[in-house]
Amino acid sequence: MWDAVIQMHNSGDLQEIVDELAARLGASTTLEDRSFRLLAYGAQHGDIDTVRQESILRRRATGEVRDYFERYGIARASGPVRIPADDELKVLARVCWPLRHADVTYGYVWLLDSGELTDERLRAAAPLVARAAAALAQEARSRQDLGRELRALLSADPEERADAAAEVAVEVSGPVTAIAVRESAERLAALWALPRGVLARPGSPVALLSPAHLADEVAQAMQSAYGTAAGVGGPRSDPADAWLSWREARQALRIAEHFPQHAPVAHWQDLGVHRLLARLGQGDLRELAAETAALDTELAQTLEVYLDQGGHAQKAATELGIHRQTLYYRLGKAERLTHRDLADGDDRLTLHLGLKAARLVTRDAR
Repeated sequence: MWDAVIQMHNSGDLQEIVDELAARLGASTTLEDRSFRLLAYGAQHGDIDTVRQESILRRRATGEVRDYFERYGIARASGPVRIPADDELKVLARVCWPLRHADVTYGYVWLLDSGELTDERLRAAAPLVARAAAALAQEARSRQDLGRELRALLSADPEERADAAAEVAVEVSGPVTAIAVRESAERLAALWALPRGVLARPGSPVALLSPAHLADEVAQAMQSAYGTAAGVGGPRSDPADAWLSWREARQALRIAEHFPQHAPVAHWQDLGVHRLLARLGQGDLRELAAETAALDTELAQTLEVYLDQGGHAQKAATELGIHRQTLYYRLGKAERLTHRDLADGDDRLTLHLGLKAARLVTRDAR
């Protein structure tokens, strides 16, 4: 409960700070988190450019805008950064003031500059900026604490879930959706910078619990941040049942990593028969995969494409880039090696499932 009170207090505090900055400096002011998501904005005075308009209307800046401003070193700057106007891009001059606390950048204050924002006036506003940075840092810490509660909420242990459910439910009310994202050794994602109401827990995979209506946006953003794959579970009306969605999210992630047609973000409800395969243990998968173990890589690919195309020979040959007679030759060889008849429905199903299961047979058994 206390975490929610802190967050509500911080939200109001940030708006008060923005209003005071705008009044004191006479500049159109916005405050964004580090991912360029709008958190607060004051009355806009005089001319504003397209970047500012889009930021307010869409509540966040585009990736192109973010890349443009980050070229000025704002993420590492310890004080205000002056960004000149660009007539070609129709960008007005502005001051970006990083919100840093304990050497960590948590967000940015943006001030449109008509030429009156002198260094002296900016220095006078420094205490307000420091207050905003401290508020964002406090919120980040409270969300990290809730991330630890999330570990218990997604546990398979009913007692652990019961203890965590009441605490987390204050922050995230149903319906909720769990998301699993594979971490990347090359990239880091600022989990604390996710939209409010989204909880995150680092790990392998990263666990996220999102309001259901934000799940697609969060999954796409995190998958892009890590450059790997993501799985999205089904929504649950009660956060206490989030562990079921988490189980689905992990299984959907597994499918996304092995089946290109479901990558890079796989949604549990869209997986069809792959949901059955994802639920199987390694022993069952190996038993299915054994049906196609006699096939080399070329024959397995040929057979899988043929079956994926519903037995349409011309479509399969075109996708494989081979002559139809070559396709028939390979299919006949596959029949002989597997002792299966592709004219028999049960045999086709057995081979098709065997090929799909073979993709999921891994040593690490995620």
